[in-house]
Amino acid sequence: MVSHSTEAKSAQQEKRTPDAGVALRHCDVLVLDARLRQSLVAVRSLGSHGLRVAALDSANAVPAFSSRWCQQPYRCQAVEATESYLTALIDALDRTGASALIASSDSTVALLRLHREQLEQRVHIALAREPALGVAINKEQTLEIAGQLGLHVPRGVLVTSASDVAPALQEIGLPAVVKPVESWIWGAQHGIRVASQLVTTADEAQHAIEELTASGGTVLFQQFLTGKREAISLMYAHGEFYARFAQWAKRTDPPLGGTSVLRQSIAIPADIGAQAERLVRAIDLEGYSEVEFRRDSTGKPYLMEINPRLSASVEIAVRSGVDFPLLLYQWANGERIDKVESYRTGTWMRFFKGDLMATFASLQQRGRPGIAHPARVLFDFGISCVIPMAYDYVNWQDPAPAFIATTDFTRTWLGGAIKKRLSRTRRMFS
Repeated sequence: MVSHSTEAKSAQQEKRTPDAGVALRHCDVLVLDARLRQSLVAVRSLGSHGLRVAALDSANAVPAFSSRWCQQPYRCQAVEATESYLTALIDALDRTGASALIASSDSTVALLRLHREQLEQRVHIALAREPALGVAINKEQTLEIAGQLGLHVPRGVLVTSASDVAPALQEIGLPAVVKPVESWIWGAQHGIRVASQLVTTADEAQHAIEELTASGGTVLFQQFLTGKREAISLMYAHGEFYARFAQWAKRTDPPLGGTSVLRQSIAIPADIGAQAERLVRAIDLEGYSEVEFRRDSTGKPYLMEINPRLSASVEIAVRSGVDFPLLLYQWANGERIDKVESYRTGTWMRFFKGDLMATFASLQQRGRPGIAHPARVLFDFGISCVIPMAYDYVNWQDPAPAFIATTDFTRTWLGGAIKKRLSRTRRMFS
């Protein structure tokens, strides 16, 4: 159980009391992006430790809202990363009196960075401070510091327009990865999230770079690595590491580098464990971070990026004994941070919806670099169904979120499949 100062609570509530006539129900923490897996993990983790948790999101189906540990669900109508969303967020803070704020998406983190000074008059934000946060979000700056520290980084060139494609192809070759320097780009009216793309031809490279630079973003044109993907998660504050955790991803969605959908907890590899700590310490990146590596065919690790917010795969750490959401709350709220010295290895965890989508994508991308033969893809998916493992969303002490997630997936997936079938039928008889 996390202890709180009664005096501090009273002062916070008095400071955040809204206008007369508006009901106030005190909560300890407000979790944003409640539709995301890691947000549900945070709600469950903090709530099970006796904290009062509120959650906010604009989506229709939000599993975390149905959690037994979600005291106050807030569904706002505003689009994320807009002024209207900021207004809804401030209203939720005023109504809950939350002392800490946890965000889990690139869009929300971008909004919090823009309005941090204003928001911190109301709440402690569980994100690293600038300039460390800005460095971690920017892959170019991260890789530059990593190179100075002696870490291996993928061969790559910076590309700002389609005219840079030919020189990039000449220097890096194909296949290659076209990766945005920052995953969130602010446009004229709103922001957009951009993702990495694998390219195997000059035409694909041209199209990807045109698409990713259309909104003014800058991209890295990098060598393609197909080895084992591993990640080190760290809790760092006050010049000290309070927790460490390692996992490897057997499958991701998209298949060649995306969200981990089948992963296993592992002992911290000596090489990347030390490298991740050196990098986080050099940047002075306090709070939670996930440092991602990809190995080449010889087993040499290359730094991919740093994720300075709760990552989608964090539940495996919690189930293995490293409760990062609780540690993050303790740090943000200025409390004593628990130290975690060990955790269970060999734990398997699966995000079934993501794994299903990754399998379909692998079948559709047959023959592309790094994609296994369809028979192997189907065998690997099937064998995972009989191996004992934990599943995202599924918690027998808190079953409602899994039901909501499954219902929404079934409705949207089957609905989409039926619409496609009807569309094909119409074309056949038109």
